[in-house]
Parts: sequence; C-alpha cells; structure tokens
Amino acid sequence: MFLPKYPDSPTPPPAHTHTMADQAPARRPAPQISVSTGAVAVVLVGGVVLTALLAVVAVTAVSVAVAAVVLRSLLRDQHRR
Repeated sequence: MFLPKYPDSPTPPPAHTHTMADQAPARRPAPQISVSTGAVAVVLVGGVVLTALLAVVAVTAVSVAVAAVVLRSLLRDQHRR
C-alpha cells in the first residue's frame, strides 16, 4: 500500500542543446578555509570558560536572593518586638 509505484519504462531526460552564449558564466570555486586545531581548541576553551562564568553568575544571584529574603525576615522579626 505504501510502496512507490515505478513506471514500466522510464523516459530518458531531455537532451540539452545549449550554445556557449546560452550558458551562465562559470563560477570560480570558493577559497578553501583551513581551520587549525589550535583555533578549534581556543574556541572550545573559550566556550567552557564563558559557560562556567555564566554558571557562577547564576549561583551568585540565587545566593544573594536567598540572603536578602533571610535578612528581610530577620529584620521584620526585629521590628515586631
């Protein structure tokens, strides 16, 4: 049921008869970009360092928020007495 149905006798693709004026201008090949292993290592190490710094900032923000909540509750208890 889900199998493709192929034609019995496939038709050959049409033959193109282009002249030199009809053809598009030839493209030059793109220059080869070589990346050294040192550059890859620098990018990987930089990514790891930036990720670690982001984690440190997140942990610091959470700890400062917890400390602020604790101090606020302690100060509120002081004002009630």
